[in-house]
Amino acid sequence: MTAYATALLRCLLQRAGEDRNRIFLSHWSTSDWQSLTLEGERHEASFVVSGDRAEAFAALWLAGLSDAEFDLPRGFVADIELAGPPRVRDDGAVEVEIAALTLDD
Repeated sequence: MTAYATALLRCLLQRAGEDRNRIFLSHWSTSDWQSLTLEGERHEASFVVSGDRAEAFAALWLAGLSDAEFDLPRGFVADIELAGPPRVRDDGAVEVEIAALTLDD
């Protein structure tokens, strides 16, 4: 994982507080991104949220995600959103996909 990806993952898990151990990272991909004036990385992440009331916990974890501020050591999160609605599995766990763009400052 790149430095931006590692920092973003840390920030996402911190949003869950003490229960962050209920969130399992199942996939992460990062690709370089650039425009005429900016450079950064595009991230796609998949998580599985488990445990009692996983759906309610996932909703709390993801509430306000697109407006959240993230404390990265350098650069910033320009855009972050759910890549689709969370999906409840037969075992009660919830699958979540997040897409984000981090930019150099």
